[in-house]
Amino acid sequence: MRVVAGTLGGRKLQSPPSSVTRPTSDRVRESLFATLGPIEGLAVLDLFAGSGALAIEALSRGAASAVLVERDRGASKVIAANLASLGLTEPQVRLIRGNAQKALEQAAKAAEEYDLIFLDPPYRQPAMLGNDAAKLIGTILAPDARVVTESDRRQPFELELPMIDERRYGDTLIRIHKR
Repeated sequence: MRVVAGTLGGRKLQSPPSSVTRPTSDRVRESLFATLGPIEGLAVLDLFAGSGALAIEALSRGAASAVLVERDRGASKVIAANLASLGLTEPQVRLIRGNAQKALEQAAKAAEEYDLIFLDPPYRQPAMLGNDAAKLIGTILAPDARVVTESDRRQPFELELPMIDERRYGDTLIRIHKR
């Protein structure tokens, strides 16, 4: 796995053990970011960050800042190692080791706003997260913000926000929602 493009393009990323996460492939990330277009200056939130590849790709392509949330201890260590090897530090990037729901609640309480949110929960969890996540996410979206969901095509992540794009890559379903 590597950073596809931008200032960190071509740099290698570590990946957590496959039983913990399923990292978004280079091909899917490349297509996703081509669909998203310019992201310079955006504030990014990457929930269920796994390896951190989505947020790191966003930073490499010009995002102003990123918050990565991951509760798995092993995956969090991999994210920290990836950030360190790429020289990404606070205040540009922040790693929260904890539950996505609690991170959303804290962000809402602190009146944080994000321009781009990546929501890629474990494939067996999307149905449980949809409504609760949508309510909390709605409170932290900046004007014209987008939310990218990644799920198994057989169990789509339903989010109660207008969908502006949908792409399928094998069993992976990517949906882009806009505020």
